[in-house]
Amino acid sequence: MAKADKKSLINPPREWTPRIWQGCNAYAWWRLLLKNRFAISLKLLPIAIVITHTTLMNTLLGFLKNFLTRGKPAKTPLEHDPVFILGHWRTGTTLLHELLILDPAHKSATTLQCMTPNHTIVSAPIFKRLLNCLVPSRRPMDNMASNWDLPQEDEFALALLGLPSPYLSIAFPNNAPTDDEAFELDKLSPKSRNRWKLGFLRFLREISWGDPRRLVLKSPPHTFRVKHLLKLFPRARFVHILRDPYVVFPSTMNLWKTLQLTHGVQVPRFIGLEERVFDTFVRMHKVLDEARPLLNPDRFVEIKYEELVAEPMVQLEKIYSQLQLGDFEKVRNCLQMYLDSHINYQTNHYKPLGKSLEADITRLWGDRITKQGYPLRESPHSLD
Repeated sequence: MAKADKKSLINPPREWTPRIWQGCNAYAWWRLLLKNRFAISLKLLPIAIVITHTTLMNTLLGFLKNFLTRGKPAKTPLEHDPVFILGHWRTGTTLLHELLILDPAHKSATTLQCMTPNHTIVSAPIFKRLLNCLVPSRRPMDNMASNWDLPQEDEFALALLGLPSPYLSIAFPNNAPTDDEAFELDKLSPKSRNRWKLGFLRFLREISWGDPRRLVLKSPPHTFRVKHLLKLFPRARFVHILRDPYVVFPSTMNLWKTLQLTHGVQVPRFIGLEERVFDTFVRMHKVLDEARPLLNPDRFVEIKYEELVAEPMVQLEKIYSQLQLGDFEKVRNCLQMYLDSHINYQTNHYKPLGKSLEADITRLWGDRITKQGYPLRESPHSLD
């Protein structure tokens, strides 16, 4: 299998970024360390020490939150079942997420809530002021805007709360994957699966405390979990977004390399990363196909990234109509303002795949590429 060109696929972070593990509580951090036998790279040991001290503060603030709120936020009923954005990494889930939460009737887990999930209810006003300088203005993997109030993947919060999450593998990229079974949940033990569900519900209830709007949640791992999400939220709605897999592959490689370099406590070697990306793509869509019969037409809609970019209003109106999200005309103006303000945004550019890698994508993903309505490639092309 062709080796990825390290220099062409990685865009180094332009600004210093805090490690996401600084949002862990002590239990989550020590669980992660024990699972990976403390295999921290020597040059990154000072960072691990800083994280360890920060997790103690998070734990104390978590106790303070529980004392001050007396557990009331965790009992907050969710008035609306969420909207889940499904899709493989780098298919446009972030763009779609930002568009859907422009609706005043919608809300999302913010970056601050996902990165300080243990105590965000009581600490958010202070942390936003004190830590504003620590969040980079752009995401390192794709140059999209970043700040504490923008929507974020709730999967990060689950990992930092000590729940089973495949994102924990980012910390120790050279080890065997951590909590890989948490993609599908069926592979977790009944006890761990129940703990995951209770922890997930608790987080959603806490961020909904005092704000009953419908949650719009985006996390690619949820694409594996549709049947479990339906058990928790029988009237949940799902939007699945697709993108040309020949573009998705290099972009996903860039994503994982950037995350491992930025947030790992090991110096990553990227061994086996290509194979993991190939395998996860196939598994994700196979599991989603198995769940499709459970989804009613008014609860599931599928769009393509290319069509969303070309005709955003048409695609968003389609989503609103099929999922019965309300009067689209009420949000048309704010959507147009957002689109006008981002008209000059440029996606990342990657080196042409090369004949061997392109052939691998066609061989391993060919059936899925055809099923999704994209053409198979026979020669290398430049990717945007």
